Amino acid sequence: MNPDQVAAAMAAEAELPLWERALQIWLDGGWAMIALAVVAFAIFGIGTDLFLVIRSKRFQGLREETWRTWIEDPSRRRGRVGRILDVVTVGRNIDEVSGFFDAIRAAELAPIQRGLRVMKTCVAAAPLLGLLGTVTGMLTTFAALSSGSGGDQTMGAIASGISEALITTETGLIIALPGVFFQYQMNRGYERYRAFLAQLESGCNQHVYRRRRATRQAA
Repeated sequence: MNPDQVAAAMAAEAELPLWERALQIWLDGGWAMIALAVVAFAIFGIGTDLFLVIRSKRFQGLREETWRTWIEDPSRRRGRVGRILDVVTVGRNIDEVSGFFDAIRAAELAPIQRGLRVMKTCVAAAPLLGLLGTVTGMLTTFAALSSGSGGDQTMGAIASGISEALITTETGLIIALPGVFFQYQMNRGYERYRAFLAQLESGCNQHVYRRRRATRQAA
């Protein structure tokens, strides 16, 4: 293409609606874009699900004095934390309370751990898939250079290969960078909830100890 044809093609592309330009970029990226789309859907789909799951625990913003009051007074218990306390405070000794908390951790934390592992794997895979698309794009470019005669068709094949290489690399990085921060935030939420359960268990154990000591003193 001569400079006038290139300018005309760029002007025509600029006049297209945004979704048509995005679709064109998607098609120019080649087959690797499909794999990148699957990875992106997994990262942000799983991340959103984890966000909703952690938020549903409703432990954030709950003051320590509030849940310690709930341990002593069952009538004030509210929400998910209140239901956990309804279960664990029936324990007659520290071993039973610890057993209840082990079961709660297995039910509450294990699904979040699995989601975080899958999310971490997908975040690591995104730039690698972009790099794979870069390699296939460069192979297309070299194939066009070795077999072409230098005409417009050859130049178009070279441009297509270079475009595929750059688009997939950029897409992989665009997916991975926010994915890293998203995964970090979800991991922080998981760690906070795990620490909250440990603190709650400690408070329940103290309650059981005080109750047993009061019973012995009364006896």
